Amino acid sequence: MTGVLVILEYRGTWSRLSWEALAAATELARETQQPLIAAVAAGPDDEVAAEMATKSLQRGIVARHELLKQYTVDGFTIALEQLVRKLDPAYVVLPHTYQVRDFAPRLAAKFDQMLIADAIGLRFEDGRPVWVRQLLQGKLNADYRHSGEGPCFVSIQAGAFRTDSLTGGATEIETFTPELAASQVRMKPEAPFRASEQTVDLASAPLIVSVGRGIKEKDNIPVVEELAQALGAELGASRPICDNGWLPMERQVGSSGQTVSPKLYLAVGISGAIQHLVGMKGSKTVIAINKDENAPIFDVADYGIVGDLFEVVPALTAAVKKVRLA
Repeated sequence: MTGVLVILEYRGTWSRLSWEALAAATELARETQQPLIAAVAAGPDDEVAAEMATKSLQRGIVARHELLKQYTVDGFTIALEQLVRKLDPAYVVLPHTYQVRDFAPRLAAKFDQMLIADAIGLRFEDGRPVWVRQLLQGKLNADYRHSGEGPCFVSIQAGAFRTDSLTGGATEIETFTPELAASQVRMKPEAPFRASEQTVDLASAPLIVSVGRGIKEKDNIPVVEELAQALGAELGASRPICDNGWLPMERQVGSSGQTVSPKLYLAVGISGAIQHLVGMKGSKTVIAINKDENAPIFDVADYGIVGDLFEVVPALTAAVKKVRLA
């Protein structure tokens, strides 16, 4: 067995998590000195090759078949099993999406392997990879090492690896045609799930200002909202704010909300409960404003302001507006 195979996800558009999984696979391939291979399952006419060709890969493969145009667990499992057996990689890396959660355990079982699911980190000991997963909603971290002779299957949690580490390339894309018959697909695919147009996609926001229980009451939310508007940022929130109905649930960041990885995450009045930290740990820069100097949020913040948010935030908003008008 040799090589690191990353299985990307395309459902009419590319999943952002695919490129995060590619970042993890790139690091793994570099440290283990193995070739990096990317593959995606697609229909005959899906335009996926052009985007894949821009990535720095040793090989790029599109598994094309009419029965892969729409996702089914049978179709994807059968097709990808054939591809993995053909390539015989040492590692198979996937993005931890809802679709992957459906088929990846079945795919791993075909090789008598377990899936190391939702990995948040990767380090190396004696040249061997050690994957890190969270337990009990992020209260504990656990190390996982693959043993055995089959390929190691692992999925990557959203926000765990940054895509800005990826470099461009010019990869020639190959086509793989799996042997797949309609009789092997036991379910009929439904129309793709479509979220409400009002849903806020915090996961793709480059700037986020989040508000926590330090805001005290709903009527004070505009204080933080004005700062978000001045920065051109999305407004996020910790769970207590959404549980109280002060902001819609779609704005919640954390283990039971959205997982985000913006360039800037500004936490206002957020203490830093582990459930919240799980959702924003992939942020490139974290700024925290809290009057409690011992708040856990300061342990993960790049910059911290110890002070009353009702004094700090209006002053910061005024300064941002002044700079933008200059």
